[in-house]
Amino acid sequence: MRNKPRFTFIDLFAGIGGFRLALESNGGICLGYSEIDKEAVKVYRDNYVRDESRELELGDITKLSNLPPADCIVGGVPCQSWSVAGKMRGFGDPRGRLWMDSIRLVDINRPKVFVFENVKGLFDPRNRDNLELIISKLKPLGYKIYCKLLNSFDFGLPQNRERIFIVGIRSDLNSCEEFEFPSPLKTSIKLFKFIDNVRPSGDKKEKFNPKRLFGDKIPMGRNRFQKIDTLNDFFVFCDTRNGHSTIHSWDIISTSRIEKKICETIMKNRRKSIYGDLDGNPIPIESLRKLIDGLRLSDLKSLVSKKILREVVNKGYEFVNSKNSSGINGIYRIYLPESCVFSTLTATGTRDMVALESVTGRSPEEFKKNFIEKIYLKNKFRKISPKEAASLQGFPYNFKIHKKEQIAHRQFGNAVSVPVVYNVFKSILKTGVLD
Repeated sequence: MRNKPRFTFIDLFAGIGGFRLALESNGGICLGYSEIDKEAVKVYRDNYVRDESRELELGDITKLSNLPPADCIVGGVPCQSWSVAGKMRGFGDPRGRLWMDSIRLVDINRPKVFVFENVKGLFDPRNRDNLELIISKLKPLGYKIYCKLLNSFDFGLPQNRERIFIVGIRSDLNSCEEFEFPSPLKTSIKLFKFIDNVRPSGDKKEKFNPKRLFGDKIPMGRNRFQKIDTLNDFFVFCDTRNGHSTIHSWDIISTSRIEKKICETIMKNRRKSIYGDLDGNPIPIESLRKLIDGLRLSDLKSLVSKKILREVVNKGYEFVNSKNSSGINGIYRIYLPESCVFSTLTATGTRDMVALESVTGRSPEEFKKNFIEKIYLKNKFRKISPKEAASLQGFPYNFKIHKKEQIAHRQFGNAVSVPVVYNVFKSILKTGVLD
């Protein structure tokens, strides 16, 4: 850290200080921070505040006007208003209107640079008008506005976390070069490097003909982390979809051959329009009898008693676990140690786990069988710890986390990924506007 700061900044919606870590690593000095969550303030002060005479605890942003003169204003504006989990209420949510307070403070204080972060949902077509409104209110204040989705995975973290970054640089400042968002780093670190006491296999992944894994049609919706010629690095617990790493209720609960066939038949047919206009529909027993020879009512009743199926009055039978993301028995995904990515950390938590050791297979069937027998049935998996969540967000190992595990998980789910902000600010510094 320099004796003379390279730039100064105000930390809005400071949370537990992800922005601060990144900016201080680039030579910045914090002059004040704004945060109303008392538990987050405790963690923030415990980790950063050493000289209370030098920096100010600013409190509620809605009550702020003139800030300490600073080069930069930064912050992760509360995101629930634009997220799917927050029902995408946008400016209809008081948290969405905090954007107006952020814009108001930019107008009053005229920093050289501002950087705001938000969830991918703000970039969603359903919210595009809201994003354009935000940009249209910032531009007339005399700023060049830059906007881009960045993924934490591209900056050295094994986490699939897309966030929108809005950068503003004051138009009257001279720059040696135009600002450009940082390019993805050419690094990929496996999950086991961030998780305590897990064992990767070390085996080289076998290549398969895609038809061996998917049949004649590769399913839609596969993301950039899923290859078409290798086995997945995670298992999904789901009764409504199929795949070589999908675990169904009837795979892990003792079921007869006919019961498995009933479940597979419902899974394959539940989305057909002849049974209804929903994404998944109950199937009447009369229809099931046409699809399955020798079907008995007792077989269906047995699956109901095992809580795999439920009967919908006057409609038919459907899965108890009928919502994909709900998972099975509190589990949605289990990632293997050598996975290159983990799911997005959220404030509300996830149903995603990490396996404590790895499994392989010479075929998709063997791969799945080995996982069930060696990982699932032996309980060799667990949730990640708050310390591991901190690591997956790029916080240092010596970061002092909240003593209550649930609160700590929420705080890291709300936090910004430190390496992403670090690289964004590194690109800002290249322009020379803060010199």
